[in-house]
Amino acid sequence: MSGSDANAVVGVYETHELAESAVKELQKAGFDMKKLSIVGRDYHTEEHVVGYYNTGDRMRAWGKIGAFWGGIWGLLFGAAVFVIPGVGPIAVAGPLVSAIVGALEGAVVVGGVSAIGGALAGVGIPKDSIIKYETLLKADKFILICHGTADEMERARTTLSTTSATELNMHSGAVAA
Repeated sequence: MSGSDANAVVGVYETHELAESAVKELQKAGFDMKKLSIVGRDYHTEEHVVGYYNTGDRMRAWGKIGAFWGGIWGLLFGAAVFVIPGVGPIAVAGPLVSAIVGALEGAVVVGGVSAIGGALAGVGIPKDSIIKYETLLKADKFILICHGTADEMERARTTLSTTSATELNMHSGAVAA
């Protein structure tokens, strides 16, 4: 990710329905879906997903919340399910997938930060915010991350300010070498 794209707007959502609604708002506003990531734990009490499978470029899932992830995975670029020690099973869609894989493969997970934390740091999110986002994931919140230029992030922030985000944060600056 280039320095000009090392900006992020992060929205936190209580439910997958609210996160999905925010994704649809960004899509309506013309935001590039390839610059959008979503992370969440999808193993809720009565909404267990019993399996995932890949059909060409689309990921499918069985179960109630599986329909949410199936729809999101159809919109966003890249999708995966990870079991992150200390966080648990999470589903991820968007460019953050390759950042997590890079963190896992490169063993860049240091300083008490998980692979998800390493990936967030890799897209320019400061460590104090990473700890907060990991805590929110453990509490079954959904985190929507828009990546891009400062202008794109201002547009994303404006769009997301009309959604039901419990938190909306802007992070800017070059990715650390």
